[in-house]
Amino acid sequence: MLRYVARRLVSLGLSLLVASAVIFFTLEIVPGDPAGFMLGMNAQEDTLNALREELGLNQGPVARYLGWLGGMMQGDFGISYTYRTPVAEMIADRLWISLPLAIYALSLTVLIAFPAGIWAASRRGRPADVIVMGVTQLGVAVPNFWFAMLMVLVFAITLRWFGAGGFAGWEEGLLPGLKSLTLPAIALALPQASILTRVMRSALLDTLGEDYIRTARAKGLSRGQALRRHALRNAMIPVLTIIGLQFSFLMAGAIIIENVFFLPGLGQLVFKAISARDLIVVESVVMLLVFAVIVVNFTVDIAYAWVDPRLRGRR
Repeated sequence: MLRYVARRLVSLGLSLLVASAVIFFTLEIVPGDPAGFMLGMNAQEDTLNALREELGLNQGPVARYLGWLGGMMQGDFGISYTYRTPVAEMIADRLWISLPLAIYALSLTVLIAFPAGIWAASRRGRPADVIVMGVTQLGVAVPNFWFAMLMVLVFAITLRWFGAGGFAGWEEGLLPGLKSLTLPAIALALPQASILTRVMRSALLDTLGEDYIRTARAKGLSRGQALRRHALRNAMIPVLTIIGLQFSFLMAGAIIIENVFFLPGLGQLVFKAISARDLIVVESVVMLLVFAVIVVNFTVDIAYAWVDPRLRGRR
C-alpha cells in the first residue's frame, strides 16, 4: 500500500509541475499589456516602463515563471496588479466561502443521490424507479443557474425564508453563514445529485447481475440484503470517480452561481481579475483550483485501493 501511495504522490507532483507551466505560459500569450491596461491608453512610455519594472513584467517569461513557481512553493503568490495586495490574502479570504460552499453542495449531493440511487436500483422497472429516473433526467437537463434564479424567486422573494444574495460572514456565527450558502449549495447540488443518482443505480444494477450476488441470493438473502451487504461496496468505484469529479467541478465551476448570489468567493475573484487583466491573480487562482482537482483525484485513487485491494498491485 505504501508503494502504491508513493507512486501516486510522484504522479501528483509531476502533474502539478506540468499544470503550472501550461497555466503560466498559456496566459502569457494572451494579448495585451497589464501595465497599459492599468494606466490607460494615454499613459507615457516612461511611466509604463516604471510600472513594468515595479511589477516585474520586464523580466523574461522563464524568469517570471520560475519566480512565480518558487513563490508558490513558499506560499507567496505575488502581489495583485490591480489591488496591490498579496494574492495569497485575497485567495484566503475568498476560499473560506468557496470551499465551504463546495463541501456543503457535495454533502447535499451525496445525501440525495445515495438513497435515491439505491432505492431506484432495488425497485428496477417499478413505478418508483421510473419516477426517480424521470426526475434525475430533468435535473441533468436543467442548468444550475436556472435552479438558482428559480429558488431566489420562490424562497427569497416570495417566501422570504432566505436572503436573495450576499454572505453574512462567518464572524456572525455558523448558522447565519450556512443559511447564506444554502440556496447556492442546493442550486449546485441538484444537477450533480441527478448525475450521481443515475451512476449509483447503474453501478448497482451491473453488480447485482454478478455470479456472487446470485449465489448470495441462492443462499437465502433477499434482494435488499444482497444489495446492502455485497453489491454496494463493489459498486462504489464508478461512484467515487464521479464524486471526485463533482467536487472538482463544485470548486472550479461555481463562478456563475457565485455571481447569481453575489457571493465574494473564488469565482467572483477570477471573474473580476479577468476583466481587469490581473494575470497574477488569474494564474494563482487557476493553479489553486488545479491543485484541488489533482489532490481530489489522488484521494479518489487511494479510496479505490481501499475499496478494492486488487487495484494496489496493478499500478
